[in-house]
Amino acid sequence: MLRSDEFYMHRAMDQAHLAFAAGEVPVGAVVVDAHGEVVGAGHNAPLASCDPSGHAEVRALREAGQRLGNYRLEGCTLFVTLEPCMMCAGTMVHARIARLVYGAAEPRTGMVESKANLLAQPWFNHQIEITGGVLAAPAKRLLKQFFAEKR
Repeated sequence: MLRSDEFYMHRAMDQAHLAFAAGEVPVGAVVVDAHGEVVGAGHNAPLASCDPSGHAEVRALREAGQRLGNYRLEGCTLFVTLEPCMMCAGTMVHARIARLVYGAAEPRTGMVESKANLLAQPWFNHQIEITGGVLAAPAKRLLKQFFAEKR
């Protein structure tokens, strides 16, 4: 059963809180299939995993691919608490994600709408529907709290 964008973004926020608790930048993501089932979840963990690709989106997409037995995640939606970077945007294109829903904008490195609109380039053979700003305020608050505590 499909639920609201806010419902699934709360699941992504749960993941962001896990990252926060682990001392990682608090970004979380979930992948939802066309039937409304969460098939992948992840939070930032590049420090713990010693992996520069350990972003929430990549981890959630990996889990979804493993669970579904296919790296092509057609019909799936990715919910993430922060606007994706260039690496994550490219990964979404390769995974054939149908839709991206993100929370807070990322004015420094956001490659979906803030710094560039990478997903809208005509040379890609796959286009992703984008919805931004879902639960942006709590996502932004968590990030601000994290960085305030680091300083």
